[in-house]
This record gives sequence, C-alpha cells and structure tokens, in this order.
Amino acid sequence: MWEDFRTDGMAELAPAILQATITVLLVVLCWYLYRRYRKPYFAWWAVAWSVFTLRIGAIITFLSTGQSQWLYWHQVMTGLTALALLWAALVFSRQLTWRWRYVPILFFPVVWSYVAVYQLDNFLLAAGPAVLFLSGATFWTGWVFWRQQRLVGGAGVGLLAWGLMLWGINHLNYPFLRARGVLNPWSYYLDILFELAIGAGIMIAVHDDLRRGLFALATLSGDLQSGRDTDDVLDRLLGRPLTLPAVNGTALFMKPEAGNGRGKFIRGRGACHDWEGQTPEGEVSSAIERAMRDGRPQVTSSHSSLGTGHEFAAFLPVLRGAEVTGVLVLVGSARDPFTALDEGFLAALGQQVGAALENAALYHSLQQRNQQLAQLSSRMVEQHEEERSRLRRELHDETAQVFSAVRMELGVIRQQATPQVAQRLDHVLALTDTGIRSIRNVTHRLRPSLLDDLGLAPALRSLTSEFGERAGVSVDLDMPQQLPPLSKNAELALFRAMQEALSNVLRHAQATRVHITVREEATVLSLAVRDDGHGPATDPSAGGMEHMGLTGMQERIGALGGTVALEAPAEGGFTVRVAVPLTAGGETT
Repeated sequence: MWEDFRTDGMAELAPAILQATITVLLVVLCWYLYRRYRKPYFAWWAVAWSVFTLRIGAIITFLSTGQSQWLYWHQVMTGLTALALLWAALVFSRQLTWRWRYVPILFFPVVWSYVAVYQLDNFLLAAGPAVLFLSGATFWTGWVFWRQQRLVGGAGVGLLAWGLMLWGINHLNYPFLRARGVLNPWSYYLDILFELAIGAGIMIAVHDDLRRGLFALATLSGDLQSGRDTDDVLDRLLGRPLTLPAVNGTALFMKPEAGNGRGKFIRGRGACHDWEGQTPEGEVSSAIERAMRDGRPQVTSSHSSLGTGHEFAAFLPVLRGAEVTGVLVLVGSARDPFTALDEGFLAALGQQVGAALENAALYHSLQQRNQQLAQLSSRMVEQHEEERSRLRRELHDETAQVFSAVRMELGVIRQQATPQVAQRLDHVLALTDTGIRSIRNVTHRLRPSLLDDLGLAPALRSLTSEFGERAGVSVDLDMPQQLPPLSKNAELALFRAMQEALSNVLRHAQATRVHITVREEATVLSLAVRDDGHGPATDPSAGGMEHMGLTGMQERIGALGGTVALEAPAEGGFTVRVAVPLTAGGETT
C-alpha cells in the first residue's frame, strides 16, 4: 500500500536535504536562545525541531532505500514532533513543568505508527491521524503566538503566529497531495519558506522583547531618578510598569526594617490596588520568599491566593546594595509580564528600584537635615537679634545713663571751677557728648527704636534719611504711607535686608544715587534697592567677608519663605530685590 504512493525519490531528495539543513539551523537557534536566556520553551522548541529533523531524515532514507521501517520511523517522528511542539506551546503559554507521568504518552506514536504502517491497508486512515495531530499541534502553537501578539504586540510574534498556523494547515496536504506526487518537490520548498518565516519570527520576537525591556528599564530609571519624595518614587515605580503590554497590576512588598514579622505590601496599583497592607500568602508568599532568598526574579503562572485572577506574575527582588529588602510584583495576562527575555533586565530593574528607594530615603533624610539646619539658622538669627536687643538695652539704660550722669556732675563742677579749669571741663563735656551720641548711634543700629515703637514704614523712612545724610548720596524712597501688617520677624527681616543693601552701597558701589521701592504685590511685600554704582559680585557663594551680609540676608529671608535676587545689568548699577510673603513668620503684629 505504501509503495503505491512512493514517488521518485531522487526528485525529492535534494529539497528534503535542504529542508533538513534549515531545520537544523532552527535547532541551533533555539538551543542558543535557551543557553542565552534560560527560558524552558526555547529548549523544548529545540527538541521539537530536532525530532522534526529526524523525521525528515527518516523520509530521506525511505526515499533512498524504499525500506518500510524508515517509513515507520517517519511516522513515529511525526507523532513525537507533534507532541514536542504541543508541549513547547504549553510551556510557553502556561509555563507547565515536566512530570514523569507524561512519559507513557510518548509511547502512543510508537504503537500507532506500527499499526498504521504494518496493519492498516487504508492510506488515509493510516496517515491521517498522525498528520492531523502534527497539523493541530503546529496550528495550536501558532494560536498561542497569535494570542501573545494580541496581548503584547510585536511584528516578530505576529510573524510566528501566522507562519505556524499556515504551516499547520499546509501539513494537511501530505495525505492528499504530497504522498501522491502532486506539488513535489515544491511542497518541500513551501515547508522551507514556512520554517524560514518561523526562524525570522523568533529572532524578531526576541529583539522586540529585548527592545521593550530596555526601553521600559531606561524609562523607569529616568522616572525613578526624577522622583524626590518617597511617595512620589513609589507612585512612579508602580505606575510605569502598568503602561507595558498585558501588565494589569503592580505591588511592592517590603520586609520589616527590624527583621521581625512577615512583612507586608506597602503599596499597590491597578489590579493590585487592594494589596496594600496585606500579608502575602500561599504561592505569592512562596515566590516572594524565593526571590528574596535567591536574589533572582521569579515568574509564576498560578497565584490565586490573593484573588488576582491573572495568569502570570513576576516577582523582582529589590536590592539595596547586596541586600534584598523587598520584592516588586507584576501581574498580567501574558507570559513574562515585564516582556524582557533576559533575567538581567529584571535584576537590573530591581537594583534600580532599590537605588531609587534608597535615594528617596536619603533625600528625605537630607530634607529633614535641611529643615533642622534652617530651624537652627532661624534660631541663631533670633538669638542674634535678642543679643542685639540686650546690648541696646544695656547701652541705652546703663552706659548712656552713666554718661548722662557724668555729664551732669561735670556741669555742676564747671559752675564752681576757676576759668582755667572750666575751659578744660568744657572739653571733657564735649567728649562726653560725643560718647553719648556714639552710644545712641550704636543702639540705633543694633535695634532701631522706631521699628519697635512705630512700625516698619517709619523705620524704613528713618533708615533712608539717615543713610542719605551719612553717605552723602541722593536717596529716593518710593513707598506707600501704609504697609500691610507683617509679623515681627518679617518686619525685622525686611529692615535688616534694606540695612544690608544700603551698607553694600556705601562699602562697594561708589554710587551717587539710590532708588528704593517698597510695594505690595499679590501675596508678597517686595523691596528693591537699586543704585547706579558697580555693586559687589552677584554670587554670594564665591566666599569672602564681603558676601557674608548677602548670605545672611538670603538665609534670614529664606527662613520666612521669601526670596532674594541680585541683579547687575549690563548697562551698570546693582539691584537687590527682596520678597517676603505677607503671611510669613507666623502671626502678624
């Protein structure tokens, strides 16, 4: 019966050998990918293509010798090829693992091939089941890739899907056309075309996976590095993977800092939004333990313990240095929810996540430290002002009073003294008056009484007038009669800022004219001191004693939430701009 359907062997021999060579290259490709990425389905595809190569070898030997035992082995290899392709598809789509109880299934092709070749006289009945099985397994593999393409996209997966499904349909021509000599040897070239399409699809799919993984890693790395606050980093961390194909939920598990307890999910997004605060159980807990123990990503296809209802989950260890401190969980409806074939990408992501969380913690610590330094600086300013007030009171209430009493006593003595002594006492009285004026000037500079007694506006007017007289510079003050109420700290800060700006004009600017503007602008009170001199350097961080006043001004105003801007236009002059929030410094006076 089988001899009746044997065609001219020499006509089919060359294309069969060519197809065997192409199939061997597919074996090498899949085996290399398995060695590179350690994905089990690559190994099973290598096995499937190896068996298919033996199938072609068997038919080549049969065409050369005409011996029926080679046709028997061709039938056996056809069934085993179908089983290998079917298993590879199941491993890819369901991540099944091999069990020894599956071994008896391998004997089915052996038994059925014996019956088909040596016991049946009907060719269609003998060859049909094996061909249908091979066709169905090939078509199923193509359908698995078609479903994957619908979930994650990609030209390579699409090419694999259509190539395998069309090849599965093409297998059906064997009992009707190929075995009867129709389309030979062109049917071999058609098989070769499908195999080349499958090989190209595999390489393109791997490239697409790696490209997606690299893009996601780079994008997520940028997102994490741009985050400062811990909550912001967590939102970016859990939100970015949700944009990847087929990823439906993300959650972050962190172990207890003290090492006690089981640890919980601290945040969840998407399908895992209700995981927050939960303790992992069942398979999820086991996968997390493996990821934390081994420090390697884990991918599972069954995790119903938290009721996610998704087909896959990836567990990525979060590393801080060499220590695994948590696990990032991604759930989805497609194989390898993160899409990157290489575990190196997943491990790198975990390291990026750990580094980002550590940076966020350091940034938070730095913020707290800066707040403490700001509070310390503010307290030092307050103590400085308190000390100035204390010195002013002591000079005004004690030293100045002593000088006044001395002057009164000298006046009484002068009335009783001889003219010669009275002349010398007049000189002493003049020196005493000079000392009293000096003390009054010092007390005024330490803490102007007008600021405490009448408020900010009169104090600024007095300071402007005093500066103009002392420096011999024309000073214009543009300020409303009434200023909005401010806290004592804010009033003092603005007064000191203007005092420091005018002092800089006197020390550095060599100006002839100064214009001062005070304005209420929306939610701030602004002060601008502009001169026509050359001014100091505009970078207070450059160092030097000449910048200490500007630095102190910036710290004092900054502690109130205000700003200080220094401007040196090209046309000359120098401007100090200060803005203080109207609500700065607590309660208003």
